[in-house]
Amino acid sequence: MNLPKNNNLISNAQKLRKNMTKEERHLWHDFLKTYAVQFNRQKVIGNYIVDFYCDKAKLVIEIDGSQHYEDVEIIYDKDRTEYLNSLELNVLRFTNIDINQNFNGVCETIDMVVKERMT
Repeated sequence: MNLPKNNNLISNAQKLRKNMTKEERHLWHDFLKTYAVQFNRQKVIGNYIVDFYCDKAKLVIEIDGSQHYEDVEIIYDKDRTEYLNSLELNVLRFTNIDINQNFNGVCETIDMVVKERMT
């Protein structure tokens, strides 16, 4: 799928790939990197950089830290999700706590959603 992309964000996305959070690294190295369907890290879509993106399943995965509970971030995340949904992308959100305390459940959910979206 050929998605819109703000080329001005590419260098920032590259920096984010090098400086992933502990939870992003865990999900990437221990599940998504070797998953049967390819995922990309820190993908530029429109004016946003998403944590993980699977083109075949049209799936975005976001790992939310504590800053996402602030009012400004809640509104930003809502607008961002609406934009991504307008491109027919599904957005899965997990918290850092989900990754740290229920990693297997997170992986099972991702696997289930990928399979559903590819059928």
